[in-house]
Amino acid sequence: MHGAIKSAQVAPEIAAAPEPADEPMARLRRIGFLTLPNYSMIALSNALEACRMANYVTGGAAYSWQVLTVDGAACPASNGLSLSPTARLAESGPLDLLIVCGGIDVRHAVARSTRDALRRAARKGVALGALCTGTFALAEAGLLNGYRCAIHWENLAAIREEFPDVAFQEDAFVIDRDRLTCTGGVAPLEMMLVMIAAALGPRTAGAVADQFIVRRSGAPEGRKAPLAPEVAARQPALAKAVELMARHVEKPMSVADVAAAVALSQRQLERLFQHHLAQSPGVFYLGLRLNRARELLRLSPLPVTDVAFACGFQSAAHFSVAYGRRYGHSPKAERAA
Repeated sequence: MHGAIKSAQVAPEIAAAPEPADEPMARLRRIGFLTLPNYSMIALSNALEACRMANYVTGGAAYSWQVLTVDGAACPASNGLSLSPTARLAESGPLDLLIVCGGIDVRHAVARSTRDALRRAARKGVALGALCTGTFALAEAGLLNGYRCAIHWENLAAIREEFPDVAFQEDAFVIDRDRLTCTGGVAPLEMMLVMIAAALGPRTAGAVADQFIVRRSGAPEGRKAPLAPEVAARQPALAKAVELMARHVEKPMSVADVAAAVALSQRQLERLFQHHLAQSPGVFYLGLRLNRARELLRLSPLPVTDVAFACGFQSAAHFSVAYGRRYGHSPKAERAA
């Protein structure tokens, strides 16, 4: 798993006609994957395999890579497996890009030694990236202030509250200067294809996508949608109303204002919600806010009162009653569990 692999089988049209590289991503050829405890193996595999396949279709050694940990001991992924060989970060040699691979329970996976190592890499001018929840490690190390970035949708609400100086986006991946961050699953493959296109040209990126049987019709969704895609496609006004509600959780809009924003009367909007979602706009909106609160209670250290305010509730008491009605237990019980 260390170094570049040269293929014995080459796509002639790619190998014979290398395309010009675009800066700055063109220089990101020596890549380290810093694995944290319980990292997502599917996210790491998608990113790493893109590099291997780029070498395969060009018949060269465009990319090299190493799997790393701070102490050099192989780190178990969330599926219980670990990768070998795994090297010590300090002994990795020169790197152009260091990608932090996160997964479940990332707060307990980021040690002080990890933050210090990331800061040292940044001081050396190494570009930094993150897969899945690895973005949390970069944010906690203070290395994302003033940057746009992405993180797995399940952690988005919690991390926004915790790091207000970081511009978290609801996108599958974000490339902002020397920071490359993305959500989990297959999104790392899409991000790496963009990087490969910048370095080796779109034809090479297309050849890599073809090898993986990937249809590049657009980036995958960053988080699960509150509306089924077929409903959103048929009812654009309803989709826009839901999007507005999702964007205004901390300071909820009135149903009348939402209706006006999508050029409908309040009664028309209510009919749409009842017909397609079997609930009123107000009930749906409350559900979005309570769902966001549940994410914050599970994934952030915010006090319950702060969670209430962050989700548009005027008092902790009102929040507790609404939460209990929806989930059958109090916010404090959720946090304790």
